[in-house]
Amino acid sequence: MSKPSIGFIGLGLMGGAMVGRLQDQGYALTILGNTDRTYLDAAIARGATEAANAKEVAQASDIVMLCMGTSDHVEGRMRGAEGVIAGLRKGATVIDFGTSLPASSRTLAEEVANAGGHFLDAPLGRTPNHAKDGLLNIMASGDKAAFDAVEPVLKDLGENVFHLGAVGSGHTIKLINNFFGMTVANAMSEAFAMADVAGVDRAQLYDVMSAGPLHSGMMDFVKSYGVDNDPTQLAFTIKNAAKDVGYYARMAEDAKLDSIMVKGPLEALNTARDNGQADEMVSQMVDFYVRRFKG
Repeated sequence: MSKPSIGFIGLGLMGGAMVGRLQDQGYALTILGNTDRTYLDAAIARGATEAANAKEVAQASDIVMLCMGTSDHVEGRMRGAEGVIAGLRKGATVIDFGTSLPASSRTLAEEVANAGGHFLDAPLGRTPNHAKDGLLNIMASGDKAAFDAVEPVLKDLGENVFHLGAVGSGHTIKLINNFFGMTVANAMSEAFAMADVAGVDRAQLYDVMSAGPLHSGMMDFVKSYGVDNDPTQLAFTIKNAAKDVGYYARMAEDAKLDSIMVKGPLEALNTARDNGQADEMVSQMVDFYVRRFKG
């Protein structure tokens, strides 16, 4: 059977790695980037077609994938005279791989359905390195028949592909997941900074903590920088972490809930972002806490 034609919007670190994986698997792609052309030009060199706008992407595609930074970015590419919805083929499926607000996803799903298409929110777990090898965790939700139709493509991108229920469920679970992960990352970062203040060795602290039930992959990511001075093991910027944790806080507020736990990591991430660390990796929050403790 022939493979569906795919449109891909948003070729940053993750999106660029995903496009490379899709090309490895033999898919024909129409792509649209933003300001950084690094991954865009690499994909074009391998045969992808660059579109002038999101409408052109949709007109050329059976499946339209978006991997963008914020809900506002997704909505901007979806709507308007040059947006995805304006060019959507009847029966086409739109997949939002970014981390967006669940309410935004539900609204876009209605607009896509009115245009004769299907919408899935399918946020991602793991890193661009996993994406290169098709080993992402994909948290999809939306119409089950639409999911079943695109599941073979999702399995070319992900090792673990979940269908999680009604549209918006994927983004809800992703926001809870990222809130938890960034809370752990901040706690481990502060733990290393506290070790410095207390005069104990960071590596020894890690060895003790990781030998017990506290051990986790996120702990290892922070250790890769805090002990080994390698920030690349978790390719996730502080500004993106602040955005995701902020979305979690907004989701709690929309539900009229007062989250105690979100306040600490959100304040830390926002402060680090606003004081020169926006483009650094989350593991480099260690430096934020070190500077904070030094006053």
